[in-house]
Amino acid sequence: MNPRLSQLQSYPFQKLRELLGGVTPNPDLQAINLSIGEPGHATPAFIRQTLADNLNGLARYPATQGSQALRQAIADWCGRRFDVELDAASQVLPVNGSREALFAFAQTVIDQTRHVKRVLSPNPFYQIYEGAALLGGAKPFFLNTPPDNGFRLDFSIIPEDMWETVQLAYVCSPGNPTGKVMELDEWKAVFDLADRHGFVIAADECYSEIYPDEDEPPLGALAAAQYLGRGLRNLVVFNSLSKRSNVPGLRSGFVAGDADIIRQFLLYRTYHGSAMNPAVQAASLAAWQDEDHVVDNRRQYREKFAAVLPILRDALAFETPDAGFYIWARVPGGDDAAFTRALYAQQHVTVLPGSFLAREARGVNPGRGFVRIALVDSLEACVEAAQRLATFAQGYNPSIQ
Repeated sequence: MNPRLSQLQSYPFQKLRELLGGVTPNPDLQAINLSIGEPGHATPAFIRQTLADNLNGLARYPATQGSQALRQAIADWCGRRFDVELDAASQVLPVNGSREALFAFAQTVIDQTRHVKRVLSPNPFYQIYEGAALLGGAKPFFLNTPPDNGFRLDFSIIPEDMWETVQLAYVCSPGNPTGKVMELDEWKAVFDLADRHGFVIAADECYSEIYPDEDEPPLGALAAAQYLGRGLRNLVVFNSLSKRSNVPGLRSGFVAGDADIIRQFLLYRTYHGSAMNPAVQAASLAAWQDEDHVVDNRRQYREKFAAVLPILRDALAFETPDAGFYIWARVPGGDDAAFTRALYAQQHVTVLPGSFLAREARGVNPGRGFVRIALVDSLEACVEAAQRLATFAQGYNPSIQ
């Protein structure tokens, strides 16, 4: 067996199942699960219909590069959304969801011939970053993103002599779990460091289309690079239909950016056997070409935030997120796991302990003392969960749990 597998930790939701194991929740209350970032809004009918209408494509082997029509639809969407002109033939690649691509990308980028290899990651973070680094033979270096720093990535903590070992940096904007959107000066800092030290940037933007103000979409890496006039060298962006179009089961996304890196990634994927199903390609093309359903999707999230935030304000401490559908909230007493377990027992509401989403770095687990609340259920369910959560938090006494 691959000895590197022993370095992997259990996934956060496995830890959550173990935490809640043996707990009998209040039987008088219906279960509400706000722990997982799985969109609960209905998949648009036109996407389902397009998928059904193209099942004849199952009789053919798909091309790893995807169809020209799909790549062009993605390039056109990037042009509309980020004001960037991409070559659909060389700078865009459909992938089976951003998760598998974020993992596989590290296996492509990491140079196994180098003795010391490091991958930068925000902390808290999406656990795929860590697993991709470890199984690629690299060591993750975690950049804590605490609220007192505005959840910003602080690259100044990296020793100067370490930069020569850095091969890949994962950045996530809007951030999971904080909802922090990187500003232009932050992108410039990352770009300048990549230019100086030669590492590759993997920009995870799967939450980019969930934001509160229709007139102020989050800045993305492609747009930032365009504004700064630096080009797309050493930059690859990852995006997905899962959150944007409520199709997590479709497993459809894309990577876009540096043509030289995309070419090598395509070579890796040709051997990896990760071509997208032709019916999924057809449904994806339709989804990327339509924006009305995405606007309505954002409307539903706005309604939930507007209803839930006032209920939670007096019970929990949190910053209103820039984007995304999470609330990253401090818990009374600071023990996020104990809080989560007691909340589940008393109120039958499930959230995710923040410490499960982070690692201890420089003596601190920056997720400890927080919970992630995903507003993915219906408006009614989210309001009910918020009311239960507020009631519980206001009466919570950590010393007697």
